[in-house]
Amino acid sequence: MDGTNALGDYLRARREQVRPEDVGIRSIGLRRVPGLRREEVALLAGISSDYYLRLEQGRDRNPSVQVLEALAGVLRLDADATAYLLGLAQERSVPRQQPRGEQAPESIVELIAGWPNNPAYVQNKYTDVLAVNALCAALSPNYAVGVNLLTAVLLDPREQDLRRDWDELTEEGVAVLRSELGPNVDDARLKDLVGDLSVRSERFRQLWARHEVRPRRGRLSKLTHPEVGDLDLRSDKLTIGGTDNVTLVVFHAVPGSRDEESLALLGSLVAPQDAPRVRPSEHRPE
Repeated sequence: MDGTNALGDYLRARREQVRPEDVGIRSIGLRRVPGLRREEVALLAGISSDYYLRLEQGRDRNPSVQVLEALAGVLRLDADATAYLLGLAQERSVPRQQPRGEQAPESIVELIAGWPNNPAYVQNKYTDVLAVNALCAALSPNYAVGVNLLTAVLLDPREQDLRRDWDELTEEGVAVLRSELGPNVDDARLKDLVGDLSVRSERFRQLWARHEVRPRRGRLSKLTHPEVGDLDLRSDKLTIGGTDNVTLVVFHAVPGSRDEESLALLGSLVAPQDAPRVRPSEHRPE
């Protein structure tokens, strides 16, 4: 997990990923460090080398928006990464206590349970599964309440067999986690998750060190299911109002496609008595 110098760590990591030729600098001879030198970033951003050094070292944590936007241009950050950079420089508030026993809204659990043709699940911002319908559970044993999906995808060999796009999925998942973290480096749950994955997954360590950020958005999932074969499903990720970034994820196949036929076949294999997964301890009293 990063220390308290999140802004400096991010600047340094992104600086190391920009090639001199990408910003019009002719590289001559052997360079001792990857990417741009500090003084090159400072020159291109129109600030002093000493000031930039203070930013990376965490000795100045209140740069102006103009300075940050100039640095974002030099570091070739897209809109999402620039917003993340600006967020890191904001004064951090006291971290909020996470609610105990976080769960999916009962109405959402009921809603997805009634969908026979659309796999769907609910997750929190840490990728913990809070609810899942029967068809989604048939896609992977890791679509189950209580499972942390990022951990499962990184560490469970069955997920690598299932997902033809495993490399892309893990890269995106780690970048989304960092985006969710933002400036909240004291979030205890995220610190525990990052610490655990850093110890257990070399892939995670490599991706986390890149400091890439992406918002949570829909994607095309490419699966090879053990019962129905290759299955390409589109997903939409919808934030549930009134929650702390709890997300409803819904899959669908392109109408009229072979994937739609395969998904229907998988649905026919799901026992009709299967119920939506919810933690027994979290059932609300009548």
